[in-house]
Amino acid sequence: MVALSKAQVCESCVARVGAQTDVLCSRCGDAMGMESARFAAGMGMTECTMCRLAPPEFAKAVAFAVYDDEVREMLHLLKFNGMRRIADHVLGDGMAAAILKLEDEAASELTVVPVPLFASRQRSRGFNQAQVLAEAGIAKLRRLRPSWKLQMRPDVLCRVRDTRPLFVLDPGTRRKSLRGAFRVEPADAIRGREVLLVDDILTTGATARECSRVLMRAGAAKVWVATMARAQAESVRVRADSGSNVARWDMGAVKSF
Repeated sequence: MVALSKAQVCESCVARVGAQTDVLCSRCGDAMGMESARFAAGMGMTECTMCRLAPPEFAKAVAFAVYDDEVREMLHLLKFNGMRRIADHVLGDGMAAAILKLEDEAASELTVVPVPLFASRQRSRGFNQAQVLAEAGIAKLRRLRPSWKLQMRPDVLCRVRDTRPLFVLDPGTRRKSLRGAFRVEPADAIRGREVLLVDDILTTGATARECSRVLMRAGAAKVWVATMARAQAESVRVRADSGSNVARWDMGAVKSF
C-alpha cells in the first residue's frame, strides 16, 4: 500500500494510472480517434469537430488521465468517502502534471478558480473536491515551479442555482441545466487576468464551457481548464443545429458519475 495510513491506495493501482496517450483535440482534450485524427491532420486541423462547430470560451482544457478504473475509484474515495488525503498523496501529483501541460502557453501569473458546488451540497459533503484537488496540485507546483505565480481564489466563482446531477442528463440538457447556474463575485479579482479553472473531471465539457463563459463575461483575459481526468466517449456523433451556432452531440457509454 502507498502511504497506507494516509491514502490507503495500493502501489499496483497507482502504477496503473498513466497519462493520456491518445491523439487529443488541441482545444478540449477529447480523444479524436485514429480515423478522425488522420482526417484532421490531412486537413491541417488540430481541433475536434465539436470545437470547430461550437468553439468553447476556454483557451484549452487539459487532463492527466482517462476517467476509468483506478482513477474513477480514487475520485470516488475522495468525493463520496471523504478520503481527502488521497488528493495530497496520489491525485495531487496528477493534478500538478495536468496543470504543467499549460506551462508554455498560460501566463506566468494565474488566478486559480475551482468549480464550485452549490452551498447545500458542499455543506453535506464537507468540502469541495475541485478545491481540494486544486490546492494539492498547486502545493506541489510551488515546489516544482516556484516562479509560477498561482493564486487560489475559491471565492471568485459561486454556484447560485442547484442543478440535477449531470451524469443523468444528455449533453444538450446539461448545457440548459447549467445556464445561469454560476456567478462571478467579485469581478475585480479576475478582470484582465488569466484564470485557471480546476475541476475533478471533464465529461462533455458543459460545466467548463459555462464557467468559462461567465468568467470571460466578467472580464477574464483568458480561461484555461485543468482536470484530474477526462471522460472519453466510446462513440461521439456531432451535427450542427439547424439555424443556430450550437452543436449537438450524442455520446454513447460515457464513463462518468
